[in-house]
This record gives sequence, structure tokens and C-alpha cells, in this order.
Amino acid sequence: MEIVEREWDGDLPLKMENYNFVVGQEFADVKTFRKTIKEAAIAQHFELRIIKSDLIRYFAKCAKEGCPWRIRAVKLPNVPTFAIRSLEGTHTCGKNAQLGHHQASVDWIVNFIGERLRDNVHYKPKDILQDIQKQYGITIPYKQAWRAKERGLAAIYGSSEEGYCLLPAYFEQIKKTNPGSIAEVFTTGSDHRFHRLFVSFHASIYGFVNGCLPLMGLGGMPLKSKYLELHKLLEMNTEKIPQFTVLSDGQKGIVDAVKRKFPSAYHGFCVRHLSESIGKEFKNSRLVQLLWKAAYATTTLGFKERMAEVEEVSADAAKWIQQVPPSHWAVPFFEGARYGHLSSNIEEFNRWILEARELPVIQVIERIHSKLMAEFDERRQKGSTWTSVLAPSAERHMSEALARAGSYQVLRSDAVEFEVISVERSNIVNIGTRSCSCRDWQVYGLPCSHAVAALLSCRKDVYEYTEQCFTAARYRETYSQVIHPIPDRSEWSKTDEGLTDENNCVVRPPKFRRPPGRPEKKRLCIEDLNRGKHTVHCSRCNQTGHYKTTCKSDIIERIEQF
Repeated sequence: MEIVEREWDGDLPLKMENYNFVVGQEFADVKTFRKTIKEAAIAQHFELRIIKSDLIRYFAKCAKEGCPWRIRAVKLPNVPTFAIRSLEGTHTCGKNAQLGHHQASVDWIVNFIGERLRDNVHYKPKDILQDIQKQYGITIPYKQAWRAKERGLAAIYGSSEEGYCLLPAYFEQIKKTNPGSIAEVFTTGSDHRFHRLFVSFHASIYGFVNGCLPLMGLGGMPLKSKYLELHKLLEMNTEKIPQFTVLSDGQKGIVDAVKRKFPSAYHGFCVRHLSESIGKEFKNSRLVQLLWKAAYATTTLGFKERMAEVEEVSADAAKWIQQVPPSHWAVPFFEGARYGHLSSNIEEFNRWILEARELPVIQVIERIHSKLMAEFDERRQKGSTWTSVLAPSAERHMSEALARAGSYQVLRSDAVEFEVISVERSNIVNIGTRSCSCRDWQVYGLPCSHAVAALLSCRKDVYEYTEQCFTAARYRETYSQVIHPIPDRSEWSKTDEGLTDENNCVVRPPKFRRPPGRPEKKRLCIEDLNRGKHTVHCSRCNQTGHYKTTCKSDIIERIEQF
């Protein structure tokens, strides 16, 4: 077969593959021949009508009425080779590049996008359409491109159904290669439909209990695969974990779960989600800035001043914010310790696995696993290079506090209480309760400049009055354990002793599939905001409750006239 490039007229691409067949031309097998003849038909913009096609012969002609072009090929004896036996006529049919092509089937598109999809799972159907139009000059339906992408992803990464079925075996491998890890999948019904799962590697558990701040971010992100989102379950032995703070976006399911599982935990709402919500509601960036300032205020006075500014900008916005109790999001009213963390940082986690959202559930977990392995290794190496007492960010905070403390006057009241006087104001510091009237020490867990001045005046080591979670030693302890890789699936033992009948049950996909249409992008759900429903209005009869298109007033008038 000869392949040449030539220019096309009109709106067709300037250069395109032009397949020329000759009698006697050979192909490796029937599959190769069928693929080549289909490519030729698509590239040259003529439709094929297949008269006969099996494993030993192939006979087709141009589908255009009156066009004399025909081709016949057969299998050679004792070899898989296919050869062209006859080639009749030349095309007299017109070629229209704006039309679709029957040979451009879903399977053909899958083959076309294979490598592109492997390199980028975000390869969109509209991009598929553009690439095919550019290379072949034909237009295919959007739905066909979408189906081809779905089928291509399944061919590369496995189907969604297969992903759910592999969960029990994959979780056994997690527990086998990472002893002490928790990996459980929960199903519902007699047919074992997937309900939720929970995975926590031993290294993560050890790091949280022995090194981390007692803060936990909870949330979820929608998956874009065939089925609805991946549910999260948090099950821990609360007796072994100190009182901690949970940060979330305020979804009712998470709020209820925290109350049920961790009744003694403090629960704060993520200010990032709250600010995004008010930004979308009122389209005012000034309100977003003031909301953050109000949330970060360390005193009730500072909070009220910021909220007064919100009131000046928009009374409706101030009323809207008041529907969320400040005890959930504002520092001065929060009962627990947030250590300056007002965001749940779920967005950072979402960026980790953004690419995996369109893949089967097991691929999502594998991506998280790989990312955690890399993160633990990177942070373990980074921590090993630190020579300071505190982690770098905390050390910078301490250095700034030490620099400011030198200009303060300190008056000692008793063994633990001091008055620290600066140009702006005076503050009361109690080193026994580790508190300052500016409240920075209580909020951030690190001595403020007033506390540092008081500690230095009585020759105390300021580092002994910082939360241990901020030390470099604790950071290194947090990432001291290794997350081990999972063997390739071909190495999984089918006779693992840990696979009990209960664990070995086949997990089926959820019954409820993703609704049609583009997935909803809005993730914020502060369900304490009880906004009133939007009232529709009819421009025809001036009544509420329906639109003009569904108005029945004209029908009623005609009935009354009759």
C-alpha cells in the first residue's frame, strides 16, 4: 500500500493520508486489512458497503449509487496473510467532508484516541471531535465521542464494575503489605451493593496519633466515573486519640456523623467554603475579604468591627452570614483549638487526585496510595535536614515574636502573671495557663510576642512553652513510618488466608447511577443556611407559582367565554 500526501480543496485539511490500493498487495492478517480499508474510506470520504466479510474473504464496494469502485481480498493458503485479488473502477462519487461517516464507529474512535487517552484521562469528547475533524475532515456526533472515551477508559483501566469487584482483594493486599492499616468496604443488600469504604494506612494512623496537630479535615469530592460519589467512613478508637477538632464544609451528613462518632470533638466549618458561598450569592469580593477578616479576628471586639463593615456593604449579606452560628467558623467564638487553620484543606487533597476522578473506584484509591507514598517519602527527607527546634514556619513565627518582644516593657504581678506594655496597648500574660489577652497564644499554640517578652523576663525557655506538635522532632515522627507499595495484580494470591468468605464476597456497583448531564461543580453545602425558595412569576397573568409557558389563564378565559 502506498501512502502519499496531497492537498485538498475547499474546507478540507490541506494535508491528509490518501490510501492507494493495488492488486496483489498483502496485509499481515484479516484484522489489519479491515482496519486499513476502514481508514482509507474515512480518509478519502467515501462510504463502504460490505458485501461479504469473514476470516477468509472480504468483498466490498462504494456505497454511493452508481459508483463503480469495488475491492476483493482473500486469505492466502496456510498463512494468516490477506491479499487483494481484484480492484475495479475508480470513485465517481462526490466527497463531502462536512458529513459524518458510517465507518467512523465507536471502536474506530477508541483506536484513534487510545494513546491520547492513556496520556491524559481529561481528553474531552469535544477535543476528540476537533482532532478527528482536523485529521480526517469528518464530523462525528458528540455522543459517539463520549461513548468512545468511556469505552477507551474501560479498556485501559478496567470497567467501573470490575473496580468495585476488586476492592476486597485490593484491601487485603493493603493490610498484608502495610500491617496495622485499616481497609474496609461496606455493602448493602443481599446482592452486596457498594455502600462506603474506609482506608487508613498504618503510617498515617501512627503519624496522626504521635505527631500531628489534633486537627482533622473531612469532606468529599464527586467522582466523574460511571457511578455516584465515593463515600467516606471514619471509624477510630476514640479512647486512644486526644480531644481533637474536625474541620468540614458543614454538610449535614458530616455534622451528624461527627456528633454520633465523636461527641467530645469540636467541629468547625471551613471558612473557604463559606466565603465561596457568599461570593457566589452576592457577587462582591469585598464581602469575601471582610468575612475572612472577621473569621481571623482573635477578639470579639475585632469580630464585631468586621461584621459592622459587612453590614455597611450589604445588610442582606450580614443577615445571610448570621444564619451560620459564629461558634462554627469565627476564631473568637470557637470553643476548640484550630491553631490558625480556618480551611479544611480538602481542596489540596482534591488536587492530588483530580486526574483520577474519571476512573474506576479502585484506580482512585491507587492514585491516592501512590500520592501518599510520594508525600511521606518527600516529607521524611525534608524533615531530616532541619536543624532548628521548631518546624520552619513555627521557627519564623518565633523569630518574629522575639524581635518584637525586645521593645516591650514587662511588669510582673506574681509567679505566672505579667503585664506587657507596648506602644499600642498593654496585655496581660499568664504563663501558667499559657494565655494572653491578645489571644494569639491560645489561638495558634505558639507564644505571641507579649508572651515571649514575659518568658524572657523570668529567664524561661520560650521553646518549652510551644505546642510539641510544632517541633521538628514531632514532624519527623509524623512521617517516620513508610507506606509500602501494593504488588501487581498478577502477583495477588488467590488463596490468601486473610480472605474469609465475608471478605471475599463480590462487591457490586451502587444501584443508583450518576444522573444524566454534566456533573454539578458546586460542592459547598452549608446546610445551616435556610434560604427561602425562589418564587417564580408569570409575565402573562401577573401571578406567582408558574411561568408564562405553563400559564393556563388564556385557556380559562376561553372556557369562560364558551
